[in-house]
Amino acid sequence: MYAKTMSVENLTPLEKRAALGLAGVFALRMMGLFLILPVFALFADRLQGATPVLIGLAVGAYGLTQALLQIPFGVLSDRIGRKPVIIGGLLLFALGSAVAALSTTIEGVILGRFLQGAGAIAAAIMALAADLTRETSRTRVMGMIGASIGMAFIASLILGPLLAVNLGIAGIFWITAILALGGVAMVIWWVPKPDHCSIHREAEPIPAMLGQAMTHPSLFRLNFGVFILHLCLTAVFLVVPLELRDRFALVTADHWQLYLPVMVLAMGLMVPFIIIAEKRQKMKEMLLLAIAVAGLSLLAMGLTDGGIWLFGGIMLLFFAAFNLAEAIGPSWVSKVAPAEMRGTAMGAFASSQFAGAFVGGLGGGWVRHEFGDAGVFVFAAGMMLIWLLLLLGIQRPRHLSNYLLPLQGLDLSDLAALQRRLLAVPGVAAAQIIVEDGVAYMKVDNAQFNSSDLDGLVGVQV
Repeated sequence: MYAKTMSVENLTPLEKRAALGLAGVFALRMMGLFLILPVFALFADRLQGATPVLIGLAVGAYGLTQALLQIPFGVLSDRIGRKPVIIGGLLLFALGSAVAALSTTIEGVILGRFLQGAGAIAAAIMALAADLTRETSRTRVMGMIGASIGMAFIASLILGPLLAVNLGIAGIFWITAILALGGVAMVIWWVPKPDHCSIHREAEPIPAMLGQAMTHPSLFRLNFGVFILHLCLTAVFLVVPLELRDRFALVTADHWQLYLPVMVLAMGLMVPFIIIAEKRQKMKEMLLLAIAVAGLSLLAMGLTDGGIWLFGGIMLLFFAAFNLAEAIGPSWVSKVAPAEMRGTAMGAFASSQFAGAFVGGLGGGWVRHEFGDAGVFVFAAGMMLIWLLLLLGIQRPRHLSNYLLPLQGLDLSDLAALQRRLLAVPGVAAAQIIVEDGVAYMKVDNAQFNSSDLDGLVGVQV
């Protein structure tokens, strides 16, 4: 039966290999970006010419080139192949790491960070994942790759302080270069080579649709929101390591002892709220709650006097709220973006995230120079308030899922009639037929939709 072929099946051996390999490559690269986050502010004053503004720029510089080049590199991968672009991006990242490692000036490190960000391979990795997977398993594989980012971030907070104490900042950059080269080896010898490269609108950005993705009312608010979220994260890490060292006399090698329980507990604390957001369809309420808690936590970190336990508790609330917002954002984008431009919407969302990291580093450094550490927390809290106010007017998302219907076996002689028949299937909220892609992109309500209802379509081979 057609329903059976379209059900969610177990991953094939090739899909498992692709998922593990690409998730590994993504994780290695993101660790290379994140490892200096919890320690750079502690050691950067040893670099010639370092100022708070330039230190902040060095932390966030990668975000600018990442945001600008991610989509062009994805388009390039459509033309010359996925693996050459991914390997070239990793080599560029390794070059940037080496430049930063060899630099004795803050300007050299900034150049290295710009080069690291220029290895913008996220869109190419997602496109390769789409090439190597079936429509029925693609979402699961994409989720595995996305989860690797969170794991890399947590690992970086734990390993960064330990590595910095023993190897210094230069040593960390050399490690990131090695990680990038390890990613190259994984792409060459582990990740399967696709039989052919296709454009997958649900997985990769389409430049012609970028304007629509950026100006869509709900998507604009979500893009601006993730921009602020990562602006705040980057700005906060310009001062949190200094607070732990200077205010609480916690030596750098022991910073992980605070980060580890905070991050683990924060991940657990957000889970019930994710369930409420998805299962009870309270996504807007949960996102507003996350923003409010994150903003109040930032304000408390900047203005509250107390011991390290109080500070750690406030950090826990901030990261629980951050993780909740970080999880809701992509899910919301996926729900509101038209199915045929989901990849473009996710690409614009990711570019906004990286742009936020750049502005957070530069802006946070300037605020710290002018108003001190407490000023950075207050600045970040104010940005959260702006996002909260902007989000009040957003429309609640319909809880729809994306569904891809292969066109093989369908009667394509009258596309308008086929689209009407698709829309008449219970639970189908939207359908867009793209013949050149070989699929119909659909939005469905899983509470009403049953893929077996598609068996009745004229022309379906069962």
